Formats: sequence, structure tokens, C-alpha cells
Amino acid sequence: MRKATKKRTKARSAASSSSKRPKTKKTRQQGSRGAVIRSGTKQSAAIEILRSPGGATIAALEKATGWQSHSVRGFLAGVVKKRLKLKLESAVVEGVRVYRITSGYGSKPAETKSDSHKS
Repeated sequence: MRKATKKRTKARSAASSSSKRPKTKKTRQQGSRGAVIRSGTKQSAAIEILRSPGGATIAALEKATGWQSHSVRGFLAGVVKKRLKLKLESAVVEGVRVYRITSGYGSKPAETKSDSHKS
């Protein structure tokens, strides 16, 4: 066997041995603290609108935040549901879809950055 062939074989075996360790979906562990929402941000404004009894449409969230509709939908799925773990409900009211954060799991007001400094 030539030197180049040995190097390739050695590199392949090293790469395959490192890929044999179990892969986890999340690499970092989640702490016991909930996500922190800073007050005065576009996200906090959107969450306040979503917590209102009437809820909010995508158009209303676009207007309040200045985001495009695909960004609003990404915010609802990625931030509200996944990161903040808030219960988000949607319903069609008079032909328009309305989203709102409902009471229940995770709907307590999250700790704001200004609240975390008090104590």
C-alpha cells in the first residue's frame, strides 16, 4: 500500500469513528428559567397584541412591527411557539385568520429584562 492510500484510509477511519457518537437534536440544555423578553422591542409589542382578548391578524402584526408577512409567520412559529413555548391559537373570524396567545401552559407573562434587575 502506498503512503497516500494509507493516509486516506486513516482519515476515513478517523472520520467514521467521530461520526459514531450519538447525535442529539439539541446541543445545549435548557435552563429552568424562561426566555427573557426585553421591553420596548418589536417582539414585546407583538406579544402584547397577541395577548389581547381579540388577538391579532398577520396584517396587524405587520403594521405594529414593520415586518413582512413571512417574517411575522416565522416569529409566530419560531419565537412564540418554540422558543417562548406560549400556547398560540388561531381562528378564522369573518374570513380573516386571527392569532392569540391563550391562557394555559406558558401563557404567563414572561420575565422582562427590566424586571430581572429588580430585587
